[in-house]
Amino acid sequence: MNFSDLGLSPEVLRAVEEAGYSQPTPIQEKAIPVVLTGRDVMGCAQTGTGKTASFALPMLDILASGRARARMPRALILEPTRELAAQVAEAFAEYGKYRDLQLALLIGGVSMDEQSKQLERGADILIATPGRLLDHVDRGQVMLHGTKMLVIDETDRMLDMGFIPDVQRIVKQLPPLRQTLFFSATLSPEIRALGAEFVHNPKEITVAPPSTTASAVRAAVLFVREEEKREALRRIIAQENVEQAIIFLNRKRDVDILLKSMRKHGFAASAIHGDLAQSVRTETLEKFKAGEVKFLIASDVAARGIDIESLPWVINFDVPFNAEDYVHRIGRTGRAGRSGSAFTLATPDDARNLADIVKLTGKEIPTITIEGIETPAPLTEEEQSGRRRGGRGGRAGSARSSSGRERGGRSGASSGGRREPRARHPAPVEAAPEAPAVAVAAESTAEPKPRAEAAPRADHPRGERNRRRGGGRSEHGERGGERRPPPDRAPSQTPHRGGEPVVPTARPTTQREGTGVPAFSGSPVPAFLLRNPPKR
Repeated sequence: MNFSDLGLSPEVLRAVEEAGYSQPTPIQEKAIPVVLTGRDVMGCAQTGTGKTASFALPMLDILASGRARARMPRALILEPTRELAAQVAEAFAEYGKYRDLQLALLIGGVSMDEQSKQLERGADILIATPGRLLDHVDRGQVMLHGTKMLVIDETDRMLDMGFIPDVQRIVKQLPPLRQTLFFSATLSPEIRALGAEFVHNPKEITVAPPSTTASAVRAAVLFVREEEKREALRRIIAQENVEQAIIFLNRKRDVDILLKSMRKHGFAASAIHGDLAQSVRTETLEKFKAGEVKFLIASDVAARGIDIESLPWVINFDVPFNAEDYVHRIGRTGRAGRSGSAFTLATPDDARNLADIVKLTGKEIPTITIEGIETPAPLTEEEQSGRRRGGRGGRAGSARSSSGRERGGRSGASSGGRREPRARHPAPVEAAPEAPAVAVAAESTAEPKPRAEAAPRADHPRGERNRRRGGGRSEHGERGGERRPPPDRAPSQTPHRGGEPVVPTARPTTQREGTGVPAFSGSPVPAFLLRNPPKR
């Protein structure tokens, strides 16, 4: 089947042909005719299969008739990351160059004023990340009640990143009569529940089993000790003749650490993560696509935001915490039927996460060895179970003790590296300093004396209750301290509201003899309560 068989206009077909595409991918072949009919779609396809064109091409034809009005977009596309939003904008610009449609891009890291000017001019198609779009909505710079088409792209990633509440808030401002296109790399029960909330009577299109990896990707895993990861990475690059690759890490703090190491050893490397300014991220991606940067060290912010047609390599410096992130990472290579390689560096402690990946993808990951690098065996299921129960589990102790040393000599937790379990043995407790000998002698010979305390003021009803709880403030203003009388006034002379002196009592007394008056658990008892009642 060719694109001309899908019902697209000559203007769009001309742009697609000039872009170098002749045959649609499976998701494009099935989705484009349905979208052209105006029906809602719930699409599922693995990353790199052409999902963007499956909604971009028919949208260009649907919006061909009509005119954009200021601050009222006719179509809205929501993307989870800045990079992915910019990538979709580039695709629309390329496919729609023979259509007179206005495009606006709202992402973080870019001037709000410039984006406001785009909205004032009118936008037929608005591509945005949820957070930045809501910023403009709250300022009254964009109104969504006239939007007739909605695309929620990479919904599973939206869910992972916590954007679903923002998406729900945005959808509430859209008209109920609209066409909604819902795309995700997976269709888990949670994703299906979200789909039921956003789409109406959708056509479900699935072209690949959920969470599968591209068959053209050669995957492998190398078990290595934590402190030898960098050396193993350099040896893989040399042994496999890796010319260009994306290297993924779990934490953005580790990205800069590995970047310094790579540059120190002469590699043309750059970094990309969420803390960088958008202009820096965009410039870095352009240099990587142009070949000026050979190794792009990235956090998962780039897992779904980079589209390079012939990227040969992806290397997981860390095993991802989420098995689905593995699918999206290695989906950067082997795109559109091309071949690619994805190697993963794993420590013995990563065996459980790797098992989750195998369970999700349904494919075993072959294990390789590298000359000059010791290959420790992964933890067994029994050792993993012992570790989860708090036991040491044999080799797990040695693996854990060495983890994190290479990150600047700090532990993984302090350097942003892989989190290490807390030590099983308690740290030695230093002996408390000995009390002065005089105090000890006095304590051993003297009889216990009642504690001198000031009586609470009668006009403070909470005074007695706070004293029983050990509350109140000390003379230094700290809570929980005892109130001490001034040094020039004896406790027994502390006045009461009625002018009666206060007599201190011993704490353990439960009832004062001969009076029938119960003591107040160590609190001073006013003297007038201790006098015998007058005879009548």
